[in-house]
Amino acid sequence: MKNITSQKFNQYLGNVATDNAVDFNAVFAGKKFSVEPTVQQKIENAVLESSEFLRMINVITVDEQMGDVVKIGISSPIASRTNTAESKRETKSIHGLKDNSYLCVQTNFDSHLDYAELDAWAKFPDFAARIGALKAERIALDRIMIGFNGEKAEKNTNLTTYPLLQDVNKGWLQLIKEKAPEKVMKEEHSGTNIIEIGAGKTYANLDALVFSMKEDFIAAQFRNDTKLVAIMSSDLLADKYFPLINDSKATEQLAADTIMSQKRVGGLRAVSVPYFPKGTVLVTSLDNLSIYVQEGKMRRAVIDRPESNRVEDYLSSNEAYVIQEYDAVALATNINIIEAPAKKQD
Repeated sequence: MKNITSQKFNQYLGNVATDNAVDFNAVFAGKKFSVEPTVQQKIENAVLESSEFLRMINVITVDEQMGDVVKIGISSPIASRTNTAESKRETKSIHGLKDNSYLCVQTNFDSHLDYAELDAWAKFPDFAARIGALKAERIALDRIMIGFNGEKAEKNTNLTTYPLLQDVNKGWLQLIKEKAPEKVMKEEHSGTNIIEIGAGKTYANLDALVFSMKEDFIAAQFRNDTKLVAIMSSDLLADKYFPLINDSKATEQLAADTIMSQKRVGGLRAVSVPYFPKGTVLVTSLDNLSIYVQEGKMRRAVIDRPESNRVEDYLSSNEAYVIQEYDAVALATNINIIEAPAKKQD
């Protein structure tokens, strides 16, 4: 790297060392260190700032690697009456009694920047901010990708085999399939796992499907929640039954990663987010989706690799994907919209 780049990079490392109360020489030598909780929170804030979708769900810092899900909303009715002449009044949990636990697993967000990239940024006064913003944006996108595609947490991941990070952690859809299979819609009459939509099918259109998901799978206490939305894959949103992608008047562009429709499908607003699986609809409230990050367990090492003409940044965090209330979810996969046969021309 150029001399000016080297100076700015060393200053950047010095700030990293100071913020984390670590000896500069250790950081400069590429030694691994624990990220201070306050710095970890700054990194988390930067990740949230880069993604509108992550700001609409919950990203919660937890103390323990595993435990019961943090209760952040009211889910169970508590109104009652008791004849105290016969028995005493009993309190009820406002969160319900269903067991729901989480397990944070280590996720590595390791990256590198070539000297040429750093040289190009050295002339800008926000040199350090550019490095942080780029990393934060990629972490945000990776979290969304894992959340909707994660199937398992392998010891050794393979990006070639699992390009959507299916092997990094269990995401929200996988958790629903495992912990609440009764919330996954199935086509009872076709004899297959494919849900066909069209004339003569169980569901004539997407409105009928989403309405059924809400009425038949969402528990009564959540069914009329105004925060319920239908998160839908782009292939369904782009279909002629609900062509909102090309209708700017019908959509609200919240950020580069989120589109929320002003129209309704099955009575709910439709939401489109990156990496959501094709042929899939998830009915829930956005704040029913969470990512738990264990406090004090973020580790980092920054290493200058002159033999590779690059700087490597090793960052790890313990994370879990969480459904807060399974009674407030409904999932449909393998959706196939059947085109009506074209009319014959006379």
